[in-house]
Amino acid sequence: MPRIVIAGTQSGTGKTSLALALIASLKRRGLQIQTFKVGPDFLDPSYLTVASGRPCYNLDGWMTRREYVLELFHRTTKDVDMAVIEGVMGLFDGADPATSEGSTAEMARWLDAPVLLVVNVHGMARSLAAIVKGCVEFDRDLRIAGIVANHSGSDHHKDWLTQSLGVASLPPVLGAIPRRAFPTLPSRHLGLVTADPQNLPPGILEELADVLEKHVSLETIMQIARSTSPLFVQGPAREEKPGQKRVSIGVAYDRAFHFYYPDNLDELALRGCDLIRFSPLKDRELPEDLNGLYLGGGYPEEYAEALADNQDMQEAIRQFASKGLPIYAECGGLMYLTRGIETISGKRYSMVGLLPVWSKMLNRLKFLGYLEITLTANSLWGVRGTELRGHEFHYSELMEDPLRNGLWTAVYKLRHRRSKTFAVEGFQRGHVLASYVHLHWASQPKTVGTFIDHCGAKP
Repeated sequence: MPRIVIAGTQSGTGKTSLALALIASLKRRGLQIQTFKVGPDFLDPSYLTVASGRPCYNLDGWMTRREYVLELFHRTTKDVDMAVIEGVMGLFDGADPATSEGSTAEMARWLDAPVLLVVNVHGMARSLAAIVKGCVEFDRDLRIAGIVANHSGSDHHKDWLTQSLGVASLPPVLGAIPRRAFPTLPSRHLGLVTADPQNLPPGILEELADVLEKHVSLETIMQIARSTSPLFVQGPAREEKPGQKRVSIGVAYDRAFHFYYPDNLDELALRGCDLIRFSPLKDRELPEDLNGLYLGGGYPEEYAEALADNQDMQEAIRQFASKGLPIYAECGGLMYLTRGIETISGKRYSMVGLLPVWSKMLNRLKFLGYLEITLTANSLWGVRGTELRGHEFHYSELMEDPLRNGLWTAVYKLRHRRSKTFAVEGFQRGHVLASYVHLHWASQPKTVGTFIDHCGAKP
């Protein structure tokens, strides 16, 4: 499978713009492209999905394992011509400052994929050689195949950059993109807004492709991607249960709720679950004969008024919970299950009200990072002592303690990867479980079977 990793020396070098431009250019040639994003991000993948016309999959070396990544890569690239993998942060940045765990470099090694390194060269010339030399020598197992000099100046500037690498016998400059040549992508919080055809129309993709084809050697990039060796893939053992009851799981999916790892949803489908999407924004009732609900993350605060107005859906979810049927909610889904959302302006909108607290939007980041989760009680995801991994990224908080009335319990013991501190979370009552954590089920595959069993059990 032809494949290439788009990496940067740091965040903000233009990895996403270059990846989108490359995808658009390849599609112009009639090629089918499968995209991937290193790390737990939900925002960049939405752009890569729109550009390629196929779901973008996260590849995370900390939350999952090498065998899982290889099997996922193999399964999702069977019917395409090329894979484009966008990195996370800088090339060597990941879950640990002392190792490559969770980094773009680790993923490039796992996939034996050549790296296209994007460097912001504004205000530098020969220093580019020092930076590239450092990256090349820092990890000799990596193949840095070429450099894209972003935010460059004149043709003379490009010549100097090219000479500086050539004299030092370093990977070549494959192109130099002038400052402000790429169209600006809209931004929100720490990253991009979630993409859809409205904010990433074909015109922008065409403009990105035009810039790339004018300033970068597309043919050379394609040759590099095709120079890869075959990968040996051993598929994972699945916990298949012949004759297991087929269950239907409602998945909240609209502009307010769409932060899901696609392979999490794939895993449910591969195990025989019927996934039925519904919209808390527009639908007045839940689909019929559901055995469970999955409320993912997203931007409920951006659509709080519409969600509050749809009281029929709120009541349908309350009735679903009253029957003892499983409801699992992450981040934005948790906010939707609270009494309501208070916006930055202080205006309040009522939500479902299962979780007896209000959520409040902040004008600052509340939490961003990896977490290790240990179950302190039996839950939808397994028995006490089960360990999983996940990620948090949110600008909201709960205004009160959900445990204060004694009706809810906390079933997660969280260990923050960066600070090494612990917290209590994962709010559970009956078969309702809500958390700010986005779990990656591949961190503990047996939990998926446990969740399906809960959905298949009679209340």
